[in-house]
Amino acid sequence: MKNDFFNHDDISAYDAQYEAQKIAFAPIIFQVARVMRDKGLLELLHTNRKTGLTLEQINQASQVNSYGISLLLESSLSANIVKCIDDHYFLSKIGFYLLKDTMTQINMNYNHYVNYQALFHLEESIEQKKPIGLKNFGSWQTIYPALTSLPKKVRDSWFKFDHYYSDSAFADVSNLLATTQIKTILDVGGNTGKFSLFIAQNNPSIQLTLVDLAEQIHVAQENIAEHHLEQRITTYIADVLATDQTLPKDYDMIWMSQFLDCFSKKDIISLLKKVTQSMTNNTELWIMEPLWDRQKHETSAFCIINTSPYFTTMANGKSKMYRSDDLLNCITQAGLKDIEIIDNLGLCQSIIRCKLALE
Repeated sequence: MKNDFFNHDDISAYDAQYEAQKIAFAPIIFQVARVMRDKGLLELLHTNRKTGLTLEQINQASQVNSYGISLLLESSLSANIVKCIDDHYFLSKIGFYLLKDTMTQINMNYNHYVNYQALFHLEESIEQKKPIGLKNFGSWQTIYPALTSLPKKVRDSWFKFDHYYSDSAFADVSNLLATTQIKTILDVGGNTGKFSLFIAQNNPSIQLTLVDLAEQIHVAQENIAEHHLEQRITTYIADVLATDQTLPKDYDMIWMSQFLDCFSKKDIISLLKKVTQSMTNNTELWIMEPLWDRQKHETSAFCIINTSPYFTTMANGKSKMYRSDDLLNCITQAGLKDIEIIDNLGLCQSIIRCKLALE
């Protein structure tokens, strides 16, 4: 299943120019919408959705000053976040999703707290292949060892974003595993242990080992202990790109969830070659990624593609969200073969099942 998204050029020159202005003013509209949400103005209009509110009524009911209310409402009107009928303001359908839709809220917080300032450095980050925007929060080379040390709102927004998209597929993966003979899993790039914990709790016959950097492993160990799963989940500290480090062997399956998008193609091939050294002819590698060209809906593909500049400015300067063919080419070059691709897991995930490519 591969889709052909974003081929929409059948509009008039006037409409194209208007759409271009929406892009030119997008940073302003984004912040207006966020402030409308965070200051309670969207909620106020939602509460009074049947009758609407006049400007004076909004002034009386809000803690925002009259100048700010006028400015925010007019910008929101231009962006179809609100509508105005007979001098009464109402929440639009777009405004409703900004206020009530979980995905929209998570995306908005992630882009505000994690990415907004960093994206000022996008051009510089592309040129240097370094996450220049990360300097807003510290002097790390990549974001990964910094995740547990970021400011609370930044850290919380990052983890909520990451877990929202990956965790939605865990139940589907658990059901898939229940149909196999897999008893041991090596969870490479397991972060703070969300996947391993879920599988340990829902697939009692499976033992897991979680692999990640020391900073993430320490948090994962706390989470494992909190759930009393020390007998089911072990941990292994490793920098998977370090040439002098190897991965544990003798596992039925090696699992990677939203992990390869953290690396360049060159590093992906190197990492997968290292993984092959821990595999036998019977070992399977399951790679779960939100492949944008295999989505059911264009909205999902849009969100996935536009996560890539985060990797450029904040994460590592050289990775992105990949098309399926990009990863399949890396898999082949690493000495693996894909035996199945399973789509539509959770909100947006696909799994590429791989085995060693035998000559």
